[in-house]
Amino acid sequence: MIKMSFFSREHTLHKSPPKQAVDANPAVSPRDHARARRVALVGFGTVGRAVAKILCERKDKDEDKDGDSLLRLTHICNRNFERKKQPWVPNTVIWTDDFRAVLNSDADIIIELIGGLTPAEELVRSALNAGKSVVTANKQLIARHGPDLLQLASANGCRLEFGASVAGGVPVLPALRTGLSGDRLHGIAGILNGTCNYILSRIETDRIPFSEALEEAQARGYAEADASEDLDGGDARAKLSILALAGLQLRVSPADIRARTIRAIEAFDFDYSAELGCTIRQISRADLKQTTLFADVGPSLVPASSPFGRVQKNLNLVLTSGEYGGDVAFLGAGAGGDPTAVAVVSDLMFIAESPLAGARPHRPLQLASPAISCDFETPWYLRFVVKDQPGIIARLAAILSAHQLNIDAILQKPGFEKSALPFVITLEPCRDAQLHPALQEMSALPFALKPCLCLPILR
Repeated sequence: MIKMSFFSREHTLHKSPPKQAVDANPAVSPRDHARARRVALVGFGTVGRAVAKILCERKDKDEDKDGDSLLRLTHICNRNFERKKQPWVPNTVIWTDDFRAVLNSDADIIIELIGGLTPAEELVRSALNAGKSVVTANKQLIARHGPDLLQLASANGCRLEFGASVAGGVPVLPALRTGLSGDRLHGIAGILNGTCNYILSRIETDRIPFSEALEEAQARGYAEADASEDLDGGDARAKLSILALAGLQLRVSPADIRARTIRAIEAFDFDYSAELGCTIRQISRADLKQTTLFADVGPSLVPASSPFGRVQKNLNLVLTSGEYGGDVAFLGAGAGGDPTAVAVVSDLMFIAESPLAGARPHRPLQLASPAISCDFETPWYLRFVVKDQPGIIARLAAILSAHQLNIDAILQKPGFEKSALPFVITLEPCRDAQLHPALQEMSALPFALKPCLCLPILR
């Protein structure tokens, strides 16, 4: 059993009156398994191509107990599709660039892999309104509109599955839907962005500058030319919002979750964190206490020997914390065409093998809207870069004391220029709101060359 005390154990799952009633268990007649589910694929990029490849190559495996095929690819929709055509796609598949042709077709399930909010949202809503089930890997769409789209699917007797929207090939969302549904989860923490984890682990391993690690990630295809969404936490907080929806049954807007950038991390921060038995990772965490969800995304110190500390390169790790089942971890490749395609096809299989709408009411999933806070109580790592002069520690200690903040340790490694000297102060546990005013005062001091880097220390 993996134990990491990222979450408070003082919690209740009292929730506000439900905002949504989301159907989770549709029903089926026996003859619904008599024919294949017809599948239309919208988006033939890296993931879409991999999905089509799986559907075309594993036809012999996609059969029910009577030997009938469960899934049949019927349409592929993409701009400039003539240039996208592949010889391994059966000639029975219809290629088109017209969304309306797909919506008006006899497809039972539509796979949305175009990404973004426009026109993906319109496509998904139209498909659900037409009674067609939808599988998507679109994290931004689900993070922002997931609860409403789930309700729409319920109202139209179809399904919306989005297991590929978080952690790619790691089956976290299916596990929350089935394997952990008997528990009462109160905490979720994760390394949810492979780009950030690759960059931080490269800095850690070779002590290279942040800019060099970013360029390497871009050259390897792990980071976009504009990697802001990854580096500044936008991608991870969208995924955390989805995990809160699926695992904690909460309606949480990504915009309400604080996101902190990893851009300020330098190689010497790993030297100092190692002195504390830690390393640095981008951690997304959500802890439910009564009717408040404490949530945050950003770089944090984690024990080097912990599950998070051992995750290298572009892997993802999700740790759930439950009232009855304790902590459960999920580790694997969080991105890439093939791992994500596996998650998409798994969702297709889930729909094909599950009861469909019609025979009985669905079991509602109650969604609450909690207050959102980033005011965690934790120890802190404060890293300063200063122009060295007498009295610096005394000035900082006076400010911390005035705000009732207790110093735990002071670390200063030799070998740095006095004109740009880094050193670290660690604090005993305190709340974020208590620390913030002190940080503003300290960053304004004349000897401070950079704003103080403030990272929570997670034990």
